[in-house]
Amino acid sequence: QLIRSLEGHTRPVRAVAVSPDGRTIVSGSWDHTVKVWDAQSGQLIRSLEGHTDAVQAVAVSPDGRTIVSGSDDRTVKVWDAQSGQLLRSLEGHTNWVLAVAVSPDGRTVVSGSDDCTVKVWDAHSGQLLRSLEGHTDEVNAVAVSPDGRTIVSGS
Repeated sequence: QLIRSLEGHTRPVRAVAVSPDGRTIVSGSWDHTVKVWDAQSGQLIRSLEGHTDAVQAVAVSPDGRTIVSGSDDRTVKVWDAQSGQLLRSLEGHTNWVLAVAVSPDGRTVVSGSDDCTVKVWDAHSGQLLRSLEGHTDEVNAVAVSPDGRTIVSGS
């Protein structure tokens, strides 16, 4: 049974995530925004603006303090979940960012792109730690194992 419908994006929604405490929902859209919603009431808490193209992926850190988004503008952005402030923009992909994940300890961000790579970033400094190659087509999905030692990617 449908509990509620969250409305506010002006273009298709391509990604959703739920905070670890279940209190907020995050959505990413082709309207270039990331929206943060109150899960209980369905009210829009804030709209995060900074991407210059469609948002294709969103994730919330395990501690709920940061939101990560990936976009067709070739960037991964890290946002403060409480204030909505942009903390850093991770640049290095040469094509659309289609997938993002955060490691269980919150120290690493992983992104997958149409450039056929998976990139691993330091979540706090924004430094690119490594670029993983091996796919021959776009990377549409990424995940990090519960122990943080393995990255899984789908293409």
